[in-house]
Amino acid sequence: MDPQLPDPGSAPVAGWVPGPASPAAAPAPVAARPPAPAAAPARDQLPIRPARSSASPDTLLIRRTLAEIEPVADKTTSYFYALLFIRHPDLRSLFPVAMDAQRDRLFKALLTAAEHADDTATLTEYLSHLGRGHRKYGTLPEHYPAVGECLIAALTRFASETWSEATEAAWVRVYTTVSQIMIDAAAEDERSSPAWWQAEVVGHELRTRDIAVVTVRPEEPYPFLAGQYTSLETPWWPRIWRNYSFSSAPRSDGLLSFHVKAVPAGWVSNALVHHARPGDVLRLGPPAGSMIVDHTTDNGLLCLGGGTGIAPIKALVEDVAEHGRRRPVEVFYGARHDDDLYDIDTMLGLQRSHPWLSVRPVVSDGPTRRLSGQLTHIVREYGPWPAYDAYLSGPPGMIRSGVDTLVGIGIPSHRIRHDGIDELTTSSTGRG
Repeated sequence: MDPQLPDPGSAPVAGWVPGPASPAAAPAPVAARPPAPAAAPARDQLPIRPARSSASPDTLLIRRTLAEIEPVADKTTSYFYALLFIRHPDLRSLFPVAMDAQRDRLFKALLTAAEHADDTATLTEYLSHLGRGHRKYGTLPEHYPAVGECLIAALTRFASETWSEATEAAWVRVYTTVSQIMIDAAAEDERSSPAWWQAEVVGHELRTRDIAVVTVRPEEPYPFLAGQYTSLETPWWPRIWRNYSFSSAPRSDGLLSFHVKAVPAGWVSNALVHHARPGDVLRLGPPAGSMIVDHTTDNGLLCLGGGTGIAPIKALVEDVAEHGRRRPVEVFYGARHDDDLYDIDTMLGLQRSHPWLSVRPVVSDGPTRRLSGQLTHIVREYGPWPAYDAYLSGPPGMIRSGVDTLVGIGIPSHRIRHDGIDELTTSSTGRG
C-alpha cells in the first residue's frame, strides 16, 4: 500500500517546499529504524508522540517544537502563509484562491516529517513523492528559500517556550535534508515525465444523481498501475487538485476512467459530476499509490470496496484477469442502500466472466435482498482469510474499521493494503 502519509495532491504543502540552504547547514546523520507496518494509523491522524530515547537530538528538539505549537496550529499556519504572501507576493499564484483546506496541510506535513525524521527510508519515500507532485504547481528552486525563511519565523513566534539557537539549528538541518530530497526527486522526475498531463473528457455517464463515471483521453501516454490514483484539476477551479482512483487497469486505447461522487461543498467533485462534458480539458498529476497487486505470489485477493471505493477494486480485478492467473478474488462491495450500488452490474458481469471471482454486495441500511449489515461484520463471517492479501478502498471510517477487523482475524498487517487516510479525504471516495 501507499505509505500512509499526507497527500501532496490538493495544493502545495508550502511549509515543506524546500530551498537551497547554506553549506554550513549540512544535514545531520540520522539513524534508520524499521519502517512502520502497512496497517499503522494514517500519519495525519497521529498525535505528537512522546519523544523516544532512541530519537536523535535534532528529532527531540523538533518534536518539542511541534508539541508546543499543536494547540495553536491554526494560528501558526495562518501566520506562516500571511508572512509568505506579504513578503513574497509572487508566490501567491502557486496556491488556490481559497486556502481553507491548505491551511491544515502544513501541520500534517510537519507531524509526518517529525515522526519519521530518524527513519531515512520512509522519509525519503514520502518526500520524493511530495517533490515529484509539487512539479505540477510550477514550484521552482528559487521559490524555496522564502518558504524556509517564513517557516522559521512562524515557529519562532509560536514556539517561544521551546525555541532556542539549538532548536533553530535543528530545524535548519532537517529543512536542508528535506530540501535536497525533494529537489533531487523533482529533477529526476523531470527527465522522464511532464509535470502534468492534459486530458480531454470523452465520456460522462451519470450513474446516480451524484455519481458520474468520467472518461478522459490524455494527450500523451499516461503510465500507471491498476490500484493507483492521480490528482485532477478542472478548468473551473484552477490550482485546486483532488485525488481520484483509476477505475480500470491500463487500457490499450489509453483512456482513463474515474468514479466521482459530488459532495456538499466539494468544488472539484461537483464540477466533474454536474458540469464536465465531452470536450472539456482537465489536467492530471502523476500517478501515485501502491495499492497494487503482487503478481509474484498466488495468494488470493480479499477486496473491500465501499461506495466509489469500488473503482480501484474493479481495476485490480481486471489486472488479475489480464495476467491470466486463476487466483481467487473475493470482493465485498459495500453501500448504505441498494440504490448506492451503482456499479454492481459491472462487478457481477466480471463475476460471470471469471470463475475465480466472487462478488458479494453488502447493504448496511434499509430493506435489501442482498447481504445486510456492516461490511466488516460480513467479511468476518465469511472468513477466515489466512491465505489472502487484503485491499481496502472507501471512506476513511470504513478503512479504519476494516484494518482493525482484518488484523483481528489474523491477516498480517503487511498484507493489508490501502491508500492513506488523508489521501482518501480527497480521493474517489467522495471528498472534495
